[in-house]
Formats: sequence, structure tokens, C-alpha cells
Amino acid sequence: MRTRNLGATGPAVSAIGLGCMGMSALYGETDDAESIATIHAALDAGVTLLDTGDFYAMGLNELLIRDALRARPGSRDQVAISVKFGALRDAGGGWGGYDGRPAAVKNFLAYSLNRLGTDHVDVYRIARLDPGVPIEETVGAIAEEVQAGRVRHIGLSEVGADTLRRAAATAPISDLQIEYSLFSRGIEASVLPTARELGIGVTAYGVLSRGLLSGHWSKDRATDQSDFRNRSPRFSGDNLDRNLVLVEALRKVAEGKGVTVAQAAIAWVLSRGEDIVPLVGARRRDRLAESLGALDVALDAADLAAMEEAVPPGAAAGSRYDERQMAHLDSER
Repeated sequence: MRTRNLGATGPAVSAIGLGCMGMSALYGETDDAESIATIHAALDAGVTLLDTGDFYAMGLNELLIRDALRARPGSRDQVAISVKFGALRDAGGGWGGYDGRPAAVKNFLAYSLNRLGTDHVDVYRIARLDPGVPIEETVGAIAEEVQAGRVRHIGLSEVGADTLRRAAATAPISDLQIEYSLFSRGIEASVLPTARELGIGVTAYGVLSRGLLSGHWSKDRATDQSDFRNRSPRFSGDNLDRNLVLVEALRKVAEGKGVTVAQAAIAWVLSRGEDIVPLVGARRRDRLAESLGALDVALDAADLAAMEEAVPPGAAAGSRYDERQMAHLDSER
């Protein structure tokens, strides 16, 4: 397994990380046994970055990771756990914004450490900017936890260039977690250049656009009511039709390379720079194996040009979240 650094100040981690959200929430029915087996397969393959959020299934995702690591004695010291915090939930599963107050930072962290069964989190980040709290205060509170040894590195999530600068002026920032794929290239305008100027790495989520770029999605695929893709603009109506046409164009390029659509899409993200670590959201061992196969895909200039022709920048139909969720993205302002 090749490694990449999370920015100038962050840890060295596997070139592909495992995003664990879908193992517990938002993508329909879950299977804890298969999820744990997938985490173990990732560890066996050399994956050393596990990403979660304390609000994924109300903390159950953290408990899942705890159980997976406990079943492999010594594995906690071999992985970096990245945790997002700040989302406010209610008993009905609703969302109530984000809380970045220093007292809330310390509260969220205490619960995460308990659920994960660990004495530290490797990378800690607020999931979305709290517009009511200066980023300096939120980052400053995490920096205090770094000094106390309960956090190793400070990350950010879905913030824009100005917020990046303010945060980096407060404390060292290892990486920015943000959506980046052939379908979502908005960070290239100002966010990515700013991160590189500041020595901040990128952990890219949504590299398969929540399965849309996997090559496995079809218009008649059945999803249950708990799958948030039912409400995603890119999976709706004419937008889905247009996006699947793009996927088929990418499939022709991928087949010419002898790889799958998913491997081509992940390889494209890997090709964007050594400072970018794609997160794959595999929930099953076969999907994990397919995703990790992207590490063996070498893209030359002709390949990249063909992929750009198949999926031009800005070609994806529909926004990456619904209107309510988009409003929380500092990175889109």
C-alpha cells in the first residue's frame, strides 16, 4: 500500500482511505457483520485511514469501528481515525444545524473517545462551519485538545478558502475533507489552490458521487426510504438520465483501459496530486477490492484527456446536495 501525507503537518496514511458512514446510515439497510469484515479486509490490504462522524447513526458508526478494531488486537495503533463532529440531531433523526462552540467541541470529543474505546482521535474536524461561532474559536478548542493529547491533528470539512486561511492562522491544519470527483470539481477554482498554498492536504469524499459514478447504478435500481439518495438532485428525474449518459461515456474509456468505471473514477482523483487522499465508501468486501484496484491504474495524458471529454467539468446535472444541505456548505459560498 502506497502512502500519502495529510498535509505538511498531518500523518502519513494509506493512499486510499475507508469512509465508514454508509456502513451504519443513510444508504439503506445495513449489515454489521459484513461491515466489520470489510473493515478487516481493508486493514489486511494496508488501509490505515478510517473516517467516521459522531452523528452517523447517532454514534453507532463509531461503535462499529470500535468493535472492528477490538476484534483485531493491536490494530488501533496501526490506523488513523478521522472523526467529524458538530451535527445536532433529534430523536426522530432530524437535523438541527451545527455547534462549534468550544464547550461543545470538548463535549462531542468526550463522547467519541468513549464510543471508539480509545484515548485519542487522530484527526478531529467540525463537519460543517457553525456560522454563529468564529472558526478561530472552534479550531482553538481543538488545539487545546491536541495539547492535552486527546487529538493528534486538526482537520476541517467543507469550508471555503477564506475560512481555511483563518483556521490555518489559528493552529496547524492537517487536511480539508471535501467532496471531489469527476462530477464535483468546484474545489479547483479557489479551495484547492489555497489548501496547497497553506500546506493543507485534502481527503476527498464522494469520489464515486455516492455510487452514481460506480458503474453499478441504474435508473430502475430500488432504494428504501432511509436512503438519502432518494432526495438527492443528481439521482432525480432527468438529472439522473443525463448523469447516467456521462457514466456510460466514462465506461467506454474505462473498458479501453481494462478497468471498471469505479476504478477509473477513483484513479482520476488519485491522479490530481499526491496531497489528495480519496475516501471510498465501500460497505462490502467485493466493492472494497474493486476500489483498491484503482491503485494499480496508471493514467497517462491521453487517458486523462479522454476522461475529461467523457465527463467535462460542470457536466453533472443537479447540485451535490439538496437546497437545505447546500446552505450549510461554506465551501460553496
